[in-house]
Amino acid sequence: MLTVIPIPAFQDNYIWLLRQDASDKVAIVDPGDAQPVIEYLERENLNLVAILVTHHHHDHTGGIETLVKRYGPRVIGPDNTAIPSVDEVVGDDDECRVQGRRFEVFAVPGHTLDHIAFYAPGTPGLLFCGDVMFSAGCGRLFEGEPAQMQRSLERLAALPDDTMVFAGHEYTLANLRFSQAAEPDNPTRDAYLEECEKARRLERPTLPTNIGSERQINPFLRLDQPGLLSAVAEQGNADDASSAFATLREWKDRF
Repeated sequence: MLTVIPIPAFQDNYIWLLRQDASDKVAIVDPGDAQPVIEYLERENLNLVAILVTHHHHDHTGGIETLVKRYGPRVIGPDNTAIPSVDEVVGDDDECRVQGRRFEVFAVPGHTLDHIAFYAPGTPGLLFCGDVMFSAGCGRLFEGEPAQMQRSLERLAALPDDTMVFAGHEYTLANLRFSQAAEPDNPTRDAYLEECEKARRLERPTLPTNIGSERQINPFLRLDQPGLLSAVAEQGNADDASSAFATLREWKDRF
């Protein structure tokens, strides 16, 4: 059995640790900071053997070199020289094996052009999507175009409903509050907000989420809903799916 454990970093990042059964060999995803990872590994007497990297932003890569020097893991990531110590470059439709699981690699540009996601099929499947999909939201468009991000989200949203989504940041409450403005009439979202508010009061993560839930509460996956489209049209161009997505993302940027 593969266990996934969140290691908080910075203000709102999650570094995900993957451990198979009771093995002392583990993998991590997007170590922006080495110190919390080292503290966890030393406390639990674990050995880091692999690092998965979704994109080049420093809050996802800043700890790699320190961890490589200390533990010597293999580093698997996209083809970008800005990411240090990558020794296994992967891209769209590639596969890799980590912690006894087969991971499929998806190219999901939008937040950055090099962004990839790692998906382990199963019951449930596991999706490590960095900053492309968040619970009730998506990443800012730092390098890509709205149409790219929309296609990337559609690809992830097509995964099975029970797919567990391990995003890179604890942005859920802010995203849900924007969702209330964008789609006021969504009782499923409102109930989910109450659950997430309780979790954060107890200092618990709101992640992982799952694809089925995201289809019901994430406005970036719900642009086929008349109420949401009407609200987006009040903010700008919503004449077609691509323009509506771009308007929704721009609205979120200034919300």
